Amino acid sequence: MSTDETSRFVRLRVEMVLEITDLDALTGTALESIAAEYGEPLTEVAVSDPDERGEERRMHAEAAVRADGAEALASLVDPFDLVGEVPGVELAQASWSSESIDYDPDAQDWDDDADDDEEALFLPLDEGDEEGPGGAVKHNG
Repeated sequence: MSTDETSRFVRLRVEMVLEITDLDALTGTALESIAAEYGEPLTEVAVSDPDERGEERRMHAEAAVRADGAEALASLVDPFDLVGEVPGVELAQASWSSESIDYDPDAQDWDDDADDDEEALFLPLDEGDEEGPGGAVKHNG
């Protein structure tokens, strides 16, 4: 396949596990970010005020950030920051999420799935191959 025939679009998957070491600092920073995005809270919002929907979104965002550290973190993460300075690329679409998880790096099965996937990417697995992974690779032609 020539360079002209390949897609210019690339899906980059990144998975991270982060430890929240200061929930108050994280939540405070997320609330400051929301305030910067929406402006100062309104003391009275008229029913016919066209900005009422924005205020509802702001109140929802603030409540979510106060209730869950994972939401606070997600509100601060911007995928554009990861690739914004990379020459020759433009972010076409991004989505991300966060969730609180049980994490035990010492658990025997914690990273088994990642290891299996990684091996599948680099080592050909052939059940009838006596040499094991990495041995002779059958030709498709």
